[in-house]
Amino acid sequence: MPRPVTAETRNENEMMDSATRKLAFTTDLVEKFKLLCLQRGSSGILGLGRVFRRMDDNASGDLSKDEFFKGLKDSGLGNGISPDEMEELFTRFDADGSGSIKYDEFLRTIRPKMSPARMKLVEKAYSKLDKTGDGQVTADDMKGVYNVKNHPEYLNGQMTEKQLFNKFLAKFEENGVVNGVVTKEEFLDYYNGVSASIDEDAYFDLMMRTCWKI
Repeated sequence: MPRPVTAETRNENEMMDSATRKLAFTTDLVEKFKLLCLQRGSSGILGLGRVFRRMDDNASGDLSKDEFFKGLKDSGLGNGISPDEMEELFTRFDADGSGSIKYDEFLRTIRPKMSPARMKLVEKAYSKLDKTGDGQVTADDMKGVYNVKNHPEYLNGQMTEKQLFNKFLAKFEENGVVNGVVTKEEFLDYYNGVSASIDEDAYFDLMMRTCWKI
């Protein structure tokens, strides 16, 4: 007998299925790229952002064409985009023709758009965690606030509170390796993906308030 699927998992599966269906019909390259990210679930854009940030050794915030192409390949997203499409995508984002793009602007463009009300909730949750305002939250900070006791897998005894917390925290980390720090960018990228999987504002609102006690 299959295990019951949580609402969060069901929403994410529906989002990935929807992205796959839309990919067959979209003709806009930027939209295609967004859908390729969403096809990977809530953490698709989060992982892409981390690849780009890791390549920016001098913290300039700029990516050359070679760095951009390498980032797409390293993230695995290059498999769904032809070389010609990579060239066009870079040109679309290199608006001033300087030969480089601001990866923060690129990521903001491809993120699914959250409504102002949803964004306010996500920022409120992060501000509650980031007591020092330095844009970094530790695992201990999150543990003191994040509530899993209403999670179906906790209520039915499938997972302990600790297991669920570690499972959640791993979503913010590359390949599930937890480094103990969640940046604001990681938090926003993750919840942009989650938001794209939830149609009802009331459900998103309830989920955020229940999880983060806001």
